[in-house]
Amino acid sequence: MLSRVFLLLCVFLLAAAPQLLAQQPPPASAARILLLPKRIVSGETATLAVLDVNGRLTPGVTVNFSNGDHSVTNATGRALFVAPLNPGVIYATIASHSARVYTTILTPAEAPSSSLQIFTAPSLASLTDRFELSGTGFCGQADANTVRVGGKPALVLASSPAALIGLPPSDLEPGPAPVEISCNKRPAPAFSITFLELSLQADSSPLNPGEHRTLTVDVRGTATKVSLEARNLSPQIAELAGENPSSARVTSSGGAENNAHFELIGLARGTFIISVRLSPTPAVNSLRP
Repeated sequence: MLSRVFLLLCVFLLAAAPQLLAQQPPPASAARILLLPKRIVSGETATLAVLDVNGRLTPGVTVNFSNGDHSVTNATGRALFVAPLNPGVIYATIASHSARVYTTILTPAEAPSSSLQIFTAPSLASLTDRFELSGTGFCGQADANTVRVGGKPALVLASSPAALIGLPPSDLEPGPAPVEISCNKRPAPAFSITFLELSLQADSSPLNPGEHRTLTVDVRGTATKVSLEARNLSPQIAELAGENPSSARVTSSGGAENNAHFELIGLARGTFIISVRLSPTPAVNSLRP
């Protein structure tokens, strides 16, 4: 079973994402996160994936599209589907949830498949989180793509001829790493992504009402400043200091001891859960020829 659970301490989450571990798969009712390529190609095959709250790939989940189509994830927590013929924008939802994930349908002329080319890639990515690429010539069937990061195989979660969502190898070291991709043995020029390790340091004891507690995130893999986002997953217990009690963004200090700080304020006594990841819009490298 393809799955990854990333849990720090037992009260903090850092960018939970799937891992290759032999575990009991989560039930379909646990589905929370839908991964859909941001660009698909009219009439061509694509792959989506569904994760639970801990980032485990989730089988048996029905995904509904706004055009009336449906897909069900297989034993790997992924599903093949064929993009609608009419170009435009559609969305998909997990059957039991209302959150929409949008994708753009391109014409075949807008995404020629004669060669594999990478147009954009993140300059920074987390070791425990997915990374997204755009381009042309990817394989719509996820496992037909071969992705190697730092010379090690990476898992392809979702893909289409115009986009790919991958997961770094579990034993990758923080820092810059070459990324090599091929579809049916057709390679793209290699490029580099800097992968970061995020570790959270804080007192994990139950929080008391009115108590202020500082959470420190250490960043390894770069000395440059990076933007981080914290999300409060226990709003009845605590709130994040700032304008939005449910989420906050900060920039790390940069330098040899690269870290960032979030402040938590207790509302009721209990155990809190905070998710921390790279901000959703990190710097992107343009790799167009």
